[in-house]
Amino acid sequence: MTVRLSAIARSKGHLHPNQWGSLPRLSASDACLALTHEVRTLQRPRLKVSTLFIDIKAGFDNVDASTLRARVLASHVPSYMVDWVSSFLLERTCTLVLQGSRNIRSLVSRGTPQGSPISPLLFLIHVAPLHMSVPRGLMVSYINDFSITVASPSHRGNIRCLQRLFSTIAPRGRDIGMSFSVPKTKHIHWRTPSQRTPPSTAPIELEEQLFHSANVVRWLGYWFTPALTTTHHFRHRLSLAQAVFFFVKPLSSPGAGVRPFLCHRIANGLFLPILTYGADLLTPHSSAPRGMKSFWQRVHRWTTNNFFSTPTFILSREASLPPVVSYCRYRRRLSALRIACAPPTGNSASARLPPSFPSLYAFRA
Repeated sequence: MTVRLSAIARSKGHLHPNQWGSLPRLSASDACLALTHEVRTLQRPRLKVSTLFIDIKAGFDNVDASTLRARVLASHVPSYMVDWVSSFLLERTCTLVLQGSRNIRSLVSRGTPQGSPISPLLFLIHVAPLHMSVPRGLMVSYINDFSITVASPSHRGNIRCLQRLFSTIAPRGRDIGMSFSVPKTKHIHWRTPSQRTPPSTAPIELEEQLFHSANVVRWLGYWFTPALTTTHHFRHRLSLAQAVFFFVKPLSSPGAGVRPFLCHRIANGLFLPILTYGADLLTPHSSAPRGMKSFWQRVHRWTTNNFFSTPTFILSREASLPPVVSYCRYRRRLSALRIACAPPTGNSASARLPPSFPSLYAFRA
């Protein structure tokens, strides 16, 4: 049902092209790619670019079934799908189990249950009217995380534009029962790596709260800096991988515990994805590759259970694990191939390729 409804929602215009998340052939890296591409494109004519990151508060709990049903019915969606969605959202009950009291069963009149594969899709259809066209910028969303990017000759002009857009989108959200979590709001003023002027610290005021420009913003698991450098992101991924490694390491002491072939699976299925998350979009620079290599050599030694005096080139061959730098390059090439082969009508990131770029989506296996 989720696959059928997502295809019909695309064809009927219930989903905005800049909506990502829980949709086939769309991922968080595509949303971040569209954002970074738009930032660099707007910086070419020497414009100042700023982005506002906002989050919908308790989004899944505030989906109104009647509003969603009326919106789907207005576009001639098959009646059996409308009835199925209505049956899924209506006449549900919630049981509260409190310590020292009996179970309390109450009727749930709003919201969609989290954990169901169709709930994110219904939420995307419900919040699609929040999307609007930005004259010189872009609005991108991933489930309940929204980003609004604008450009103008000055950062002050960007702040005024972002305030106008927020004052427009906030009433739209209230009309469908949604509100934005202002304390989670962040904004950043982008800059080019060649700029030597001091970074802008112009704050923005939203709903009587003042937000200063952030030096680092975390969005969809990616850590962005004003100059779009990757060192902070991969340092954070390295610290996370090291924390997980030190937690798992005691499970396999020398001569006991987890067997070597299971250690290989743990390294390949747990440590490597944590360490290289974001490598499909970002390239590690500066000291990040050295730290990642050093950590990966420790994983090799733990996997093979060899002595500390064993040469590293022997460890890498015996561990049968890919070199981390080569694996990052492999991930970027796979991502580039996927973007090149994706249909421009279904992936907004692929639609940003030059018109002369040869599209291969008709020849996908």
